[in-house]
Amino acid sequence: MALLQWNDRYSVGNPAIDHEHRELIDLINTLHAALRAGGDAGVEAFFGDLYRAISSHFALEEKLMRTHRYAEYDGHKQEHEALLDEIRDMMDEGELADADIARRLDAWFSGHFSGHDARLHHKLGPH
Repeated sequence: MALLQWNDRYSVGNPAIDHEHRELIDLINTLHAALRAGGDAGVEAFFGDLYRAISSHFALEEKLMRTHRYAEYDGHKQEHEALLDEIRDMMDEGELADADIARRLDAWFSGHFSGHDARLHHKLGPH
């Protein structure tokens, strides 16, 4: 069973960005499945891979914001840092229940995607 399901409340209204966000959720679910299967991927590997993928996405988004001198850059970047801090905290906590991981990630994605990301991509339009 997938840890997270795409939900329309995650949509920012930009098909390319929504696709990227779906890919992040797919990665989370792939890593989670490997973790549950007891393969080589442990909790640290799960969160490490997740951290790298999300960091990469954030770096590209932040570059785009700087290039376009996006007025809400500072607040948006702070939201990015908050999620990365949350992932580091989850890594430090060790094994977490699936429901707890899902709840924490879902809360962050639904708030960030529908808030900061929706405003950003509405302001910048297709890119």
